[in-house]
Amino acid sequence: MSTPIFAGKVALVTGGGSGIGRAICQVLARDGANVAVADINLQGAQETVSMLPSPGDHLAVTMDVTSKASVDSGLKAVTDKYQAPPSLLVNNAGISKKSPFLDMEEKTFMDVLDVNLKGTFLVSQAVVKLLLQQPGAAEGAVVNVSSLAGQLGLKNHSQYAASKAGVMAFTKSVAGELAKTGVRVNCVLPGLIETPILVNTPQALVDAAVANLALGRMGQPEEVAEAVAFLLSDKSSYMTGSCVEISGGYGL
Repeated sequence: MSTPIFAGKVALVTGGGSGIGRAICQVLARDGANVAVADINLQGAQETVSMLPSPGDHLAVTMDVTSKASVDSGLKAVTDKYQAPPSLLVNNAGISKKSPFLDMEEKTFMDVLDVNLKGTFLVSQAVVKLLLQQPGAAEGAVVNVSSLAGQLGLKNHSQYAASKAGVMAFTKSVAGELAKTGVRVNCVLPGLIETPILVNTPQALVDAAVANLALGRMGQPEEVAEAVAFLLSDKSSYMTGSCVEISGGYGL
């Protein structure tokens, strides 16, 4: 029997308490990683851990990605448990608040940027600094969860689209800076994925969006998770600064 591809590795997944984040945790645990499930909602993180094989090998941590103190505290819990920092990082934590541009409050704009963009920066910087302090050559991989909206825009979610475009540019910039360190940084751009975030979306809007998909259906969180696992693995060893669409052929 072959060794799981992430055997002995520690993975940190932000926003791991539900949706795409939970699916990513499940795939990484299946492939042998010790998964630190970080979420602002600790109960959600704990529920994810309970779903993983050998739950005792994994950890649920409270983390508010907009707060450096919270990020540092969560990372300390991870390093205390595993005696090593995570070498695999998925910045998945994200929020969206529907608001027409002309009616949008400043707080609504900043709340979304704080979680989606600032949070990606804070967690990435903290994890990579710890990783580079370890003796020997650093080997690590970061995957940031952007969105197809970062390329195409999204009406009534301009702050969300802007934040996800920022994640793409941040990914490419950091990938260039870290290329010689042994840490690769890539991102994924999910399109229409069947997650709890769609619960309050009118069915007519969902149907209209599906009509633009070449594959004719919404994606599943597991399909995003498999692509994330590929980008974290040595199978993608010649990829850094890449932004991979997972869109079902939107607009084709």
